[in-house]
Amino acid sequence: MSDHLAPPPPPPSDLWDSIDDLCGWLDANRPADGREGLLLRIIKLSEEVGEVAEAVIGATGQNPRKGTTHTWDDVRSELCDVAVTALVALRTLTPDAREVFTGHLERVRHRSLGA
Repeated sequence: MSDHLAPPPPPPSDLWDSIDDLCGWLDANRPADGREGLLLRIIKLSEEVGEVAEAVIGATGQNPRKGTTHTWDDVRSELCDVAVTALVALRTLTPDAREVFTGHLERVRHRSLGA
């Protein structure tokens, strides 16, 4: 008998499948339900944005007491965390998150780039 753990399942190939999976996992493990849980999930965005700011300050060495503490790879990773957290929050608000986001992105694209 092997002492090795089974490898994790492959990630879903679709962004929204991954967001649905993360939402399900968070829902099953959340300490707060209802309105409070919803608000906390949205507030999590502020925490993630703060981590982006911290990484930028660290990558540029702007805190003379700490010096350079992060890399631009750290900044990219934190930005990805912001995007995932935002999509999870949107999915928490509506089961139609994919359609809501796609429609909004198309409106922003049209407004910015024209027809």
